[in-house]
Amino acid sequence: MPVISRVVSIFLRIGEIAFGAIVAGIIGWYLHKYDSTNSWPRARWIYTEVVAGLSILLGLLWLIPFSSSFFVWPIDVILGLAWFAAFGLLVDALHDSNCWYGPWEAVNWDGRTYLSYNSSCARWKSAEAFSFLSACFWLASGLVGIWFVFRVRSARVDAVPVRRRWYSRHYV
Repeated sequence: MPVISRVVSIFLRIGEIAFGAIVAGIIGWYLHKYDSTNSWPRARWIYTEVVAGLSILLGLLWLIPFSSSFFVWPIDVILGLAWFAAFGLLVDALHDSNCWYGPWEAVNWDGRTYLSYNSSCARWKSAEAFSFLSACFWLASGLVGIWFVFRVRSARVDAVPVRRRWYSRHYV
């Protein structure tokens, strides 16, 4: 059973690192492109960038499959909740933009309406999707850690023999 939890943990950590890197790259591109915007959208992006950076760093540190990496499940849950907050901020920012319904935008040329692909909307929706997936992976990693900790704790209680006190009688 410990092998399964370690394999699942490695799979989840690799996903957390990959999703954090994708979101960090997309939001970093937005931060670079819109450097002179007002402070509120940049604050959303900076928060998301910080959460992505922490995810990459902690995912790399805890990728090594030691049993002590399972005992950091509170931090996994906290990062999962931070990713859900980043997802909410990205959804709120997308709701304020003109690409709420999809990456396609209507372009009016000579009285005719054409659909044009808006790559900025697609990029933004990708950042949303990967932030949601990262939140799910961090919470799943926290659940695996909780399961491992309580399984190990119950195994220790069952495996420890009852020890004789120093003052009791010896049967030798």
